[in-house]
Amino acid sequence: MTVTFFLVKKGSVIKTVTPNSGENEMVVTPWEVKGKVDYERLIREFGTQPLTEELLSKIVHYTGKLHLQLQRHLFFSHRDLDTVLNLYEQGTKFVLYTGRGPSGPVHIGHLVPWIFTLHLQEKFGTRLYFQMTDDEKFLIDDDASLTETRKYAYENALDLIALGFKPENTFIIYDVEDMDLLYDVTLEVAKRITYSTAKATFGFQDSTNIGWVFWPAIQAAPCFIHKKLTGENVPALIPAAIDQDPYWRVTRDIAQKLGYYKPAQIHCRFLPGLGVGGKMSASMPETSIFTMDPPELVKRKIWNAFTGGKGTAAEQRKTGADPAVCSIFQYYFYLFEEDDVKLVERERKCRAGEILCGECKNELAGRLNKFLEEHREKREKAKDVIEKFHVKR
Repeated sequence: MTVTFFLVKKGSVIKTVTPNSGENEMVVTPWEVKGKVDYERLIREFGTQPLTEELLSKIVHYTGKLHLQLQRHLFFSHRDLDTVLNLYEQGTKFVLYTGRGPSGPVHIGHLVPWIFTLHLQEKFGTRLYFQMTDDEKFLIDDDASLTETRKYAYENALDLIALGFKPENTFIIYDVEDMDLLYDVTLEVAKRITYSTAKATFGFQDSTNIGWVFWPAIQAAPCFIHKKLTGENVPALIPAAIDQDPYWRVTRDIAQKLGYYKPAQIHCRFLPGLGVGGKMSASMPETSIFTMDPPELVKRKIWNAFTGGKGTAAEQRKTGADPAVCSIFQYYFYLFEEDDVKLVERERKCRAGEILCGECKNELAGRLNKFLEEHREKREKAKDVIEKFHVKR
């Protein structure tokens, strides 16, 4: 299996082809993820650090207990998290920074790192800068319009706010609307990143539009925006999926030249889709659960999901199923079963043939729809306060 890091244009990738690499080739770029993801290999190839027990113990010192996503190793890798925590112990606070590329509606997979970000914000009492990259999606997608991406930015912000973020310490940056705020910092970054570095990192080619080539400097700017707004120079910690890591690698290279701390990161795994392998993706709506999906559609998607079950109920009761490859079990693991004892018992029953796929699907559909109903109610209320979250000058 080969690992692909760079997308060069819509629909094509730079890759090293090995004999018989086949359909299971892993592609991990800021714009595309496909195939079965080998997270240990990503740690080696990207040069990140695994989350150690020692580091998790430091986090528990401030949070009281491990968040579910740390406990189950959904966040698994980092850059300089240890440095940020050491600085915090010495009295230097940090800010949080993450974002969303608003190319469509929000699905459950997008919520995973946002839920953890909210946990960090509450436990460490810190600010969050959330970047809506409506410009990026316009630049990289031939079919996108600025009107469309800006509309999705608004809709996606409602989903963020519905999770419980507060306007007094959460600041949403809309790139197109707020470029006057970002531009001077963006220029400082862009001046210090050479084209050869950008090309080597992102795989740009002669056919890549110059807006796309410049854009990584825009994504770097919120790492440093806190000092501009407050005068306080503190590090930024970025909770995000590991496919976004290339942006922060080039940002880290030039941060200290500009007088800032290197941005730190903590990387999460991808919530699998409901199909056979691969992450949940808006480009495959039949295998994704969106926050605005009505109950009957959620049930249908869950019922059609790929499982580790057998061909017949009789066979499954006799030989059991395989939860390790089951997309339904992954939903329980990631979000919808907080009780470890109950999760282990579900896995045991599955392997023993004591529970059938239909039972797990029906129960999950009920839990999902309850969660989404409550989320949509909060999302509707968010419309009344969304302007309070707009980054303050």
